[in-house]
Amino acid sequence: MEEDKQNQVARIQDFDPPKKPKTNKYAIACTFLASLSSILLGYDIGVMSGAILYIKKDLHITDVQVEILVGILNVYSLFGSAAAGRTSDWIGRRYTMVVAAGIFFAGALLMGFATTYAFLMFGRFVAGVGVGYALMVAPVYTAEVSPASSRGFLTSFPEVFINFGILMGYVSNVVFSKLSTHLSWRFMLGIGAIPSVFLAVSVLAMPESPRWLVMQGRLGDARRVLNKTSDSLQEAQFRLADIKQAAGIPENCNDDIVEVPKRPTGDNVWKELVFSPTPAVRHILITGVGIHFFQQASGIDAVVLYSPKIFEKAGIKSDHDKLLCTVAVGVVKTLFILVATFMLDRSGRRRLLLTSVGGMVASLVLLATGLTIIEHSEQKLIWAIALCIAMVLAYVALFSIGMGPITWVYSSEIFPLRLRATGCSIGVAVNRVTSGVVSMTFLSLEKAITIGAAFFLYAALAAVALVFFYTLMPETQGKTLEEMETLFGTFWNWRARARELKELKKTEKNSNDNGHIPMGTSNALAMQNVMMVTTQTNIVV
Repeated sequence: MEEDKQNQVARIQDFDPPKKPKTNKYAIACTFLASLSSILLGYDIGVMSGAILYIKKDLHITDVQVEILVGILNVYSLFGSAAAGRTSDWIGRRYTMVVAAGIFFAGALLMGFATTYAFLMFGRFVAGVGVGYALMVAPVYTAEVSPASSRGFLTSFPEVFINFGILMGYVSNVVFSKLSTHLSWRFMLGIGAIPSVFLAVSVLAMPESPRWLVMQGRLGDARRVLNKTSDSLQEAQFRLADIKQAAGIPENCNDDIVEVPKRPTGDNVWKELVFSPTPAVRHILITGVGIHFFQQASGIDAVVLYSPKIFEKAGIKSDHDKLLCTVAVGVVKTLFILVATFMLDRSGRRRLLLTSVGGMVASLVLLATGLTIIEHSEQKLIWAIALCIAMVLAYVALFSIGMGPITWVYSSEIFPLRLRATGCSIGVAVNRVTSGVVSMTFLSLEKAITIGAAFFLYAALAAVALVFFYTLMPETQGKTLEEMETLFGTFWNWRARARELKELKKTEKNSNDNGHIPMGTSNALAMQNVMMVTTQTNIVV
């Protein structure tokens, strides 16, 4: 009788909603330390917006030279991001971060001791290579360490630290602005070497990526990392099984050290990713590259790098007041990226992204309108100045709550394991090229078509981005990294695929609840069915 009651209670508990797993503190610590590398880029962006005011006075350079100096780091970072994919596959994600920190450290010191424009440009080159390394490896590492339940939260950490770095740069501008013109900008740039030291030391406390360990045949080490970074031992087993399958390792192979089947060479990876991809990989590449392009094409670097110029056009004349306003931009940007980290795994990537970009379009239009009115007015219009300041703050807040972090979260989780490092490198390269074009053309664009028209142009590009995201990008919340490929391949018809996957999971859950099929078997059958549907659809396409 007592046993029957216990069984009845157990059956009732089966229908209870699953408890939300506790946040994995070890995974948080790992991603926190890895994301320190993103401070390097953020600090450089923030500090250069103020330092350039004093560099221009000290070195007597033109506006064109200013544009090149500000934006060239993004072009230089291509060398780092291009090399980072191969480097991270060769020596691991962890030690690639040490390489990034060391290169940026040297670049920051060179900029701080620069005596001429050419010397400063060389320092920018070295620092840019370090930034490229950091930008590629941090999102990849965090995506590969994070459990699915909190991957959005954890993978947004690099963007959080970029924003924190920008704020540090703005504060540095205000702190050192009281020094002489000759010293102020050198201290602003040279002090950036300090975060790279912390990054290099932090690597000692980080484990290697479990996916990289599996690709090296180190199953025992990967298992230990997954046990620590997963929400449960069962999830760790499922994650290891998925990674082994992606790496081509037999499911029943459980030795600590195994021989990994020969992987595609670099040329084969490029062939599979770019030159002759399957429809699914082509869809992934288009969305992964597209989100990086539109993140920068919508004008964020124009606002962040040239905010003193924008505030000057809005009617603020004092250099110190301009720098204080930029600090307000940094504070708002950082606060809202923190809000976004807690929303990514609740609201989903897609809904948050569409809301963010829609708001960016509206704020850019209003900013452009305010700047145009001020430019054509002969008297000081307080309401228009207030509108411009409010719209700059609104724009960076809306960017930080969606477009900023989701770009890195989304692009780092959609590429298949065999193509992930190279795919993310391509995305980062597009991101940096677009950023370089925006930052190296803003002053010339402002002179050619007025600053108001420049922001109307950015608003139009953001509107195109909104259509692109709505049409082509499926929701990836809650999917394992190894499931991503099943969501792609039908382009704008991806919603039908998502419904099929949802139905298969519902069927699996019902089967498990009824006790007809063991969980592992059900999961395998479900994935086989999805892959069959994927293959059939790809043939049709």
